[in-house]
Amino acid sequence: MKKIKEVIVVEGKDDTKRLALAVDADTLETNGSAISEATLAQIKTLQASRGVIVFTDPDFSGERIRKTISAAVPGVKHAFLPRQAGVPTKAGGSLGVEHASPAAIQAALAHLYTEQVDEAQPLITQHDLIQAGLLAGPTARKRREQLGEQLGIGYVNGKQLPKRLQLFQIQPADFWAAVDQLTTEE
Repeated sequence: MKKIKEVIVVEGKDDTKRLALAVDADTLETNGSAISEATLAQIKTLQASRGVIVFTDPDFSGERIRKTISAAVPGVKHAFLPRQAGVPTKAGGSLGVEHASPAAIQAALAHLYTEQVDEAQPLITQHDLIQAGLLAGPTARKRREQLGEQLGIGYVNGKQLPKRLQLFQIQPADFWAAVDQLTTEE
């Protein structure tokens, strides 16, 4: 089993249990999307000493946690679980890391990104996003979902997509290679 040096930040104890089946790593649980100042302070300390990987559920709450941590603790790494990998097997369950297979978790942790705050000219332009069919039309949402999976950066809406691509410094060649693999089915 692969040993991970960094501490993985997850949402709850069920996520910790599931990660233990896939990798040998220490985790810190946020216990929900309302992250306390004490938890943020712990994450800052861990980032300075060991490094941190944010691995939250592929849903609204998970994205909220990710943004809160990124704003407070620069330089953390991010791992993204594809939405379909976190679908519960029982009806009524919520989307989450706790439902992912060990292989899906290992794949997500193999593709880490670190946000880069860069005010330079965007690598991927608004025109590129329109040309790729990612901002408008009946299949744009599905294409953004697929793009997020291809690039390993998670799903975002059309407004957030340019920012996410810039933050993770997705190169045009990688972007267009991923776009070429998208399907146009609804």
